Amino acid sequence: MSQSVDAGADRRQIDISVPTRGRAPWGSRALKWLCWLAGAITMGVLLLIVSYILANGIPEFFFRDEEGVLRFKDQLFAVRYSSKNLSMFPAIINTLSMTGLSLLFSVPLGVGGGIYLAEYAKPNSKLVKVIRVTAETLAGIPSIIYALFGMLVFVVTLGLGISMVAGALTLGTMTLPMILRQTEESLLGVPMSYREGSYGLGAGKLRTTIRIVLPVAMPGILAAVLLSIGRISGETAALIFTSGTGTRIAGLNDSGRTLAVHLFKLQEEGRAVGASFAVAVVLLIIVVLMNALSAYVAKKLTTKG
Repeated sequence: MSQSVDAGADRRQIDISVPTRGRAPWGSRALKWLCWLAGAITMGVLLLIVSYILANGIPEFFFRDEEGVLRFKDQLFAVRYSSKNLSMFPAIINTLSMTGLSLLFSVPLGVGGGIYLAEYAKPNSKLVKVIRVTAETLAGIPSIIYALFGMLVFVVTLGLGISMVAGALTLGTMTLPMILRQTEESLLGVPMSYREGSYGLGAGKLRTTIRIVLPVAMPGILAAVLLSIGRISGETAALIFTSGTGTRIAGLNDSGRTLAVHLFKLQEEGRAVGASFAVAVVLLIIVVLMNALSAYVAKKLTTKG
């Protein structure tokens, strides 16, 4: 008799512990719909901006000749810029060069600093706290402040002059805090069991960091690089003060304008608004392609790791 009572008690306990499936509380449902609404608004704004740029920019690549035949405006991609052809080809080359030079400066320092903070520095040391606060502060400084800093330090003090190198160092300084903090957060997000397993197999600190931890954190690090590419490609104020507005394909010590600066100057003049929309289309395509290339490289590195 006692066994049957105990069995019944066990069944009642099991029945009580099984969660009942019902409708979620109204607060959870409201929060869910707010998240969907925020996502829809974000996607809607993005589609609106892209559609507006494409609708106004694509027709600027074509014209009708005297016979009414639709032809492509190849003068927009002439090797040399002039006030007649408004060529954007030099600006395209300068944009790619500026992006590569800036990342060449910011990525090694940012990733290296993030590795030090996450893997080698003492977690509660004053140095780590100071670096984190400094990086977060620098990430929120307006670009015009970086423009003045780059002009005073790189252009004047170091004597680099108005050049691509001065602009790249300025943009590298601007994107460095974001890469540093994102690298640190990505490395700290890797489970400690990965490191312990590597140590248990006899691997050292450096090998564990490079072969085990970095490949796992690579998607987060590449996300910071993608954001840096977008900021570099769209920056104007910092480059006007440091790399200038030269219209030719610039060398390292020459003044040269990127696509964003080229677009700004066309809008500023007021007589080539249509051509500025064409520049916006090309800039949008370049940013998308560079982001896709970075994502592909991140996938390959993660797979190899």
